[in-house]
Amino acid sequence: MHAITIPESGGPEVLQWAEVPDPVPGEGEVLIEVAASAVNRADLLQRQGFYDPPPGASPYPGLECSGRITALGPGVAGLAVGEEVCALLAGGGYAEQVVVPAGQVLPVPDGVDLVTAAALPEVTATVWSNVFMVAHLRPGETLLVHGGASGIGTMAIQLAKAVGARVAVTAGSKEKLAFCGDLGADVLIDYREQDFAEEIKRATDGAGADVILDIMGAKYLERNVDSLAVSGRLAIIGMQGGVKGELNIATLLRKRAAVTATSLRARPVAEKTSIVAAVREHVWPLIGAGQVRAVVDRALPMRDAGAAHQVLESSGHIGKVLLVR
Repeated sequence: MHAITIPESGGPEVLQWAEVPDPVPGEGEVLIEVAASAVNRADLLQRQGFYDPPPGASPYPGLECSGRITALGPGVAGLAVGEEVCALLAGGGYAEQVVVPAGQVLPVPDGVDLVTAAALPEVTATVWSNVFMVAHLRPGETLLVHGGASGIGTMAIQLAKAVGARVAVTAGSKEKLAFCGDLGADVLIDYREQDFAEEIKRATDGAGADVILDIMGAKYLERNVDSLAVSGRLAIIGMQGGVKGELNIATLLRKRAAVTATSLRARPVAEKTSIVAAVREHVWPLIGAGQVRAVVDRALPMRDAGAAHQVLESSGHIGKVLLVR
């Protein structure tokens, strides 16, 4: 088969569409003929040499895909050859074929075409596991989403609104903020011109956000904690703003607040299986009912993955960028 390989760390130009060995499904795994994959920030970090795949995972980038099952490994039940699916991966989505544990495979939701389905596994699993399984967002609470126009952000807005929460977002342009507003965001904050900590306090009459979903890490840590409500929960899922920050424990104690940091890629298969099952139970019906949708900025040929990486690095996109075979 062919896959996007990374012969050496560097810029988007190092990505190469090359012939590589065919994968073979093992115990509890399925083989998927890939129709499409999607670009995530983790793929950019892997290309740059900062984020190696977990042990035993495919060396090729790509944390999600859609396609058709072409083979079942021993011990797989409940799935069939020829079935159209999408899947959460530890790597290998930028390829013609990929092997994945059966528990990380999802049916294509009702009303979604096969290519668009590639935009769903990573964002739905990330948002549901962090905002709902870890931070326990409840109806009537306020969620602050940093990067509201990203793939993660657009999904977080929709899921939070679907359960009856109020949503505030940060984004860097009027176009992106307008799009977030159209998705249902209630409070729109331009991080280039406004201090989000001041704006979230103003929007909540000084109470602060009950849950914050953060992609920035160190750069926003102090202001995020300052922006939390009493019993607030900060869920950190990215490090775009650095890895080391100063945490004011006194503020956390006063607010009885919590800070968590999670990654999805390196979790054990059993944990991913549990998350995927929760997504199927809670998110897939919302997608099938038209309450939640995948937001796709554009689709590019998979062999042009370098161009897709450039799109993400420029931050000019809204939602997901797909790679189509």
